[in-house]
Amino acid sequence: MLEIGADGRTWLLSGPGSSYAVRLTDGDELLHLHWGPRIALADAEALAALPAPRYRPFESQLDGREEYPVEGGPRFVRPALSVRTEERRGTEWAFESYETDDEELRLRFTDAGLRITLHYRMRGDVVERWVTLDNDGAAPVELLRADSATWTLPEREGWGLSQLHGRWAAESRLVRSGLTYGEKVIGSRRGHTGHQHLPWVALDTDATEERGEVYGCALAWSGSWRIAVAQLPDARVQITGGAGYDDSGLLRLAPGETFTTPVFAGLWSDGGFGGASRAWHAYQRAYVVPDADRDRPVLYNSWEATGFGISEEQQRVLARRAAAMGVELFVVDDGWFGERTSDRAGLGDWTPNPDRFPSGLKPLADDVHALGMQFGIWVEPEMVNADSDLYRAHPDWVQYQPGRRRTEFRNQLVLNLAREDVQEYLWEQLDGLLSSAPIDYVKWDFNRCFTDAGWPVDAYPQRLWVDHVRALYALVDRLRAAHPSVAFESCSGGGGRVDLGIMSRTDQVWTSDNTDPLDRLAIQHGFSQIHPARVMAAWVTDSPNTQLNGRVSSLRFRFVSAMAGVLGVGGDLAEWTEEELEEARDWVGLYKEIRPVVQRGDLYRLRRPEGGLSAVQYVLGDETVVLALLQAQHHGEPVAPLRLRGLDPTATYECRETGEMHRGAVLLHHGLRTGLHGDFDATVVRLRRV
Repeated sequence: MLEIGADGRTWLLSGPGSSYAVRLTDGDELLHLHWGPRIALADAEALAALPAPRYRPFESQLDGREEYPVEGGPRFVRPALSVRTEERRGTEWAFESYETDDEELRLRFTDAGLRITLHYRMRGDVVERWVTLDNDGAAPVELLRADSATWTLPEREGWGLSQLHGRWAAESRLVRSGLTYGEKVIGSRRGHTGHQHLPWVALDTDATEERGEVYGCALAWSGSWRIAVAQLPDARVQITGGAGYDDSGLLRLAPGETFTTPVFAGLWSDGGFGGASRAWHAYQRAYVVPDADRDRPVLYNSWEATGFGISEEQQRVLARRAAAMGVELFVVDDGWFGERTSDRAGLGDWTPNPDRFPSGLKPLADDVHALGMQFGIWVEPEMVNADSDLYRAHPDWVQYQPGRRRTEFRNQLVLNLAREDVQEYLWEQLDGLLSSAPIDYVKWDFNRCFTDAGWPVDAYPQRLWVDHVRALYALVDRLRAAHPSVAFESCSGGGGRVDLGIMSRTDQVWTSDNTDPLDRLAIQHGFSQIHPARVMAAWVTDSPNTQLNGRVSSLRFRFVSAMAGVLGVGGDLAEWTEEELEEARDWVGLYKEIRPVVQRGDLYRLRRPEGGLSAVQYVLGDETVVLALLQAQHHGEPVAPLRLRGLDPTATYECRETGEMHRGAVLLHHGLRTGLHGDFDATVVRLRRV
């Protein structure tokens, strides 16, 4: 709901439980009024009428109060907007007008030919904010920095900052630290979202998992980005974020050109970290993820069974075993195209290898469909090997700095997707590929960071950092429009491209290359702080885990760990025993029964994955599912009971595993009732309201 004050200078956006308010002063300064519990318009106007803080020497009366700080004038905080023309640098803007349309608020400002529009939209209790910059003047304008939003928190003491950090195969690790004076900056200067940080932060003073106020912000951008959390000298806290890592330049807007920043979304919750997570999940399922009401299928991926040693008949053998297990989507990974017999060649040549697939992919895809499964493939369109037909024909199509060695990671270079000829080439290749065979699913990978991000022939080469991402979005959007039945997964060497921007265009994301079921508990715990199980791909792979740590784990533990998201299988099925295949068939069947609850239900984190018992609960309507994993148990040490959440305290629930009836907030003692025994074990518990 959007309300406007009587004088047309106070605006209030409200969701089911929260409100957000801003005020334009008589001097055309846009001030932040409120972000928190739901208030009435009269309350917002009362806040606007409060006197300004007392002036102090060497301090700005705008700092910490301004809604969107710009560079220039009486300001000293980090500017959200920094622009430069041939004559001047900075912004001296004036309010022009406001518009409302379909619950969206647009506040328009102008400065010497540059029009600046601040956008606001409330979706549930999530506030979406972004900025549009239009060059209506006669001369170019350089955008050095154009952040999506600055968020202002209420005056409190003892703020703590939660963030998700990591590295390859150890993504999404949750950490909380006290906020001190100065700035805490996280981000990526790698050209993609990155394994090192997810673009999300949360701040609280005393919140627990289920109680207390939490303020969270998440950026919808899949390139380099920056979020700065600053505690100002007067103890106020502001969060500023957007595309690009530094202020060296985003774009140069020619007369008539426009730049729209990515959305920087904010959420206030008084339900603790768990309540905030459930609100984020509901927002993404309702407004971000395509077709989120459709449950994602169980997939099998052949990579760990074959590596680059692919053959058509070998894939058929694996497909028959996967189908017998109950798998619904069969995916051929790397190695099906060009001269791709190793990671040294073939990237960029997106046609089936004639020695491996003499008649293309269609015969295999038809056979997979005949087995009752969908068919998928792996691609990495933004990359090229030096040993490829594409690179030999167009060596200038990659990012490079003149006179410098072209750095290769994983023996590959990054295509300059900002170039229109590269965009058109990839469209023709991928559209042709998806038209050549009945392909239902594309795993879109991105396996190296930007290093030599140069474009020697362009007048403003640094624009490739932004334009690469905009072109990626446009290409995926175009492919989805032309092939609406094809699902896409975002992958980047694991969780290197996980953000709200890519999620608005893909059906799921590859969470991590680490498929060890014990390691995955911490990764999935962090991932769940912001993103729902509906998009979190998780695989069951072989034991021992030869890819990473050699750890041995039971098939039971591997399945229950992976059932916390979108279940997949990635082991070498040709080496699995009949007993293992039979057990796997049972687990896949069970997952299909609980899948609607896991993928669409409300998530409650019952126990953190830090030794002992780890447990998550999902609630959808009258159905409840608990996944519990015992990581270690010393002899004689009891396993603490689990108190379930999100249930009706007046209702009765039946445990489908034991037939027992429970009243209200069920207390489950897993050491006795659900089959956990000894070290490294797991179980699934289902309850239904009766």
